[in-house]
Amino acid sequence: MKILLVSPEIVPFAKTGGLADVSGAIPKYISELGEEIAIMMPMYHYVKDWIRDTKSSVKDTGLRIEVPVFHRRQTAAVFEGAIPGTNIPAYFIEHDGYFFRPELYGDSRGAYEDNSERFAFFSRAVVESVCRLGLKFDVFHVNDWQSALIPAYLRTIFSSDPIVGQSATILTIHNLAYQGIFDQWTMNFTGLPWELFNWRQLEFYGKFNYLKGGIAFADLVTTVSQQYAKEIQTPEYGYGLEGILASRSADLYGVLNGVDYSDWDPATDMLIGAKYTPDDLSGKKKCKARLQQKTGFPERENVLLIGMVSRLADQKGFDILAEAADKLMQMDIQIVILGTGEQKYHDLLTSLSRKFPEKVALSIRFDNQLAHEIEAGSDAFLMPSKYEPCGLNQMYSLKYGTVPIVRATGGLADTITDCSPKTLKNGSANGFSFTEYSPDALLDAIKRAVKVFAQEKGNWIKLMTTGMKQDWSWNRSAKEYIKLYKKALEKRRSTTLESVVKV
Repeated sequence: MKILLVSPEIVPFAKTGGLADVSGAIPKYISELGEEIAIMMPMYHYVKDWIRDTKSSVKDTGLRIEVPVFHRRQTAAVFEGAIPGTNIPAYFIEHDGYFFRPELYGDSRGAYEDNSERFAFFSRAVVESVCRLGLKFDVFHVNDWQSALIPAYLRTIFSSDPIVGQSATILTIHNLAYQGIFDQWTMNFTGLPWELFNWRQLEFYGKFNYLKGGIAFADLVTTVSQQYAKEIQTPEYGYGLEGILASRSADLYGVLNGVDYSDWDPATDMLIGAKYTPDDLSGKKKCKARLQQKTGFPERENVLLIGMVSRLADQKGFDILAEAADKLMQMDIQIVILGTGEQKYHDLLTSLSRKFPEKVALSIRFDNQLAHEIEAGSDAFLMPSKYEPCGLNQMYSLKYGTVPIVRATGGLADTITDCSPKTLKNGSANGFSFTEYSPDALLDAIKRAVKVFAQEKGNWIKLMTTGMKQDWSWNRSAKEYIKLYKKALEKRRSTTLESVVKV
């Protein structure tokens, strides 16, 4: 099989969040399993900076394509390189007017006003460039709203094209909250026929919805955990798309993201104070002491040290954490928090850290080394998310023997088995979880963790080593994607010509 993965951001070229990490990891593991895969993304200024700084051999293919955008035609240049350390082709769509900007999607003033035009151009440029380069891919794997129009183009304007007309498509939704909703006149930028602007395909309460279009036209739809795939078919989590997602339930799959253990493994991690394994946990005690020193905490081996590395936002559970703060400060715990986000949480947590310096340490920044040190030095890791499509930190924590305390939603529910007498006995317990989204439920889960840590050391060590021995690697996830690529291709090949939208 030949697969093209299309994403608006891919590590190491450009990143704003986890989507880039996922998009950079999947191709490597797919390739290692013997499939042919390439990637394609916009050539942002970050990409050009990366090419310059690394002296990369990214080259201009010489191809120039004219993309119709309303009454104008915009020219895209196509560049080709490779993912570093691999032979995986990496293609870049260059248009400085659209992509050579300070940030990917917006700046301090908000989202760029022409995002609807930018990513309509990008999606069509991807298809046009594949056709012109003669790159015959069996499957297009597109990610999030910025590339979600590609399935619509393939099933309509390009449905009879000999290069891409019968390519299968998979759309992965990384976070349904971001859909690419714009006014209806976005239809003019896409060049798609206006008859597609209807409630079943591109129209969303009178507006144009990129992600809805991808859901309507893709052969298969995936999201980043099995539980989240179920949740987004409900009004609580569906953000208005629960109806169309439920209608595609037979084609909707959840595939957990994975962990790159070459970066996240306490046995080899060069960023932590001491290495350790499930068979020798002595290094973890050293990591805890080092983290306590670094944060200014009293060095106490028997206090439960809780870590958080997170965006400081309502979605991540900081609203119920704020409500629980007074009672939380009465517990015998230490909590270290790393991240940035909403100003109200900057202020609240700063106030707590000043009032309780022996209990709360706060770093309002991004710091990769400190993130690793928190994973290694903490006893527990807190993720009380309102919703969490997949989550990665709970999987990092498992590998580091840092027992997760999570709300059972999305990928957190799929990866963390709550500690109980039954799950301890059968060996499946690897953390603590709660279901109700409330400060009381959060406090109860933390209290249970404190009790086991303080009074049941044998069970705590069992929780640690169970998680450390589990496999949440990308290799597992890549095998699932390959199965779905084959399923999408079979579905596409069996689709009758009558079912293809004609324009």
